[in-house]
Amino acid sequence: MDFKDLDPVLHSQLRLAIMSLLISEKEAEFTSLKEKTNATAGNLSVQINKLRDAEYITVVKQFKENYPQTICKITSTGKKAFENYVTSIQSYLNAGKR
Repeated sequence: MDFKDLDPVLHSQLRLAIMSLLISEKEAEFTSLKEKTNATAGNLSVQINKLRDAEYITVVKQFKENYPQTICKITSTGKKAFENYVTSIQSYLNAGKR
């Protein structure tokens, strides 16, 4: 059995949760991600920066009605990395079925 290496960027509960939400929603606002992941603002911000640095997401900071708004969008690189991660996890789950 050949176990694939798991992407260390995605092998974090919060980063995986962020990517899972963005895979289905394409983009999400910071406060929405914060609510759905139950993360603190500080931790979420750190994890978003790690995903951005890996070029898995883009982050757009703008203003909406005089309030700062941060929008996160998944990139094609991020989508591919997520798909590869899922495939790798599946290989671990299927290892005992052979």
